[in-house]
Amino acid sequence: QVQLLESGGGLVQAGGSLRLSCTASGPTFSSYTMGWFRQAPGKEREFVAALIWSSNSIYYTTYADSVKGRFTISRDNAKSMVYLQMNNLKPEDTAVYCCASAVMLRLRVSTAERYDYWGQGTQVTVFS
Repeated sequence: QVQLLESGGGLVQAGGSLRLSCTASGPTFSSYTMGWFRQAPGKEREFVAALIWSSNSIYYTTYADSVKGRFTISRDNAKSMVYLQMNNLKPEDTAVYCCASAVMLRLRVSTAERYDYWGQGTQVTVFS
């Protein structure tokens, strides 16, 4: 059983920055692919970013086009944490952001159904 807990959300003016954190409990965190997804009111959940596990201990990153160049995903395996640094935020980034995990997931990482565990989410609100 893996438990995920997000933090770091809040209210920020457009152009500002936030750093989201996700703490994972459970064994073998280093073998998880970790993803961030978001869901805005009245919209479907959408993929934001992922750090993809690989057998050579290198994690590959992938981002949604809408956040490329503005968001950065990173992880600290020693602390069992994953982060989402969000810069140059826009009002359309307003959503509940959730982290998700899947053991050794490598393909179709932008598909939410591929993940096994989810956090409760943290609200990010960007005002203009």
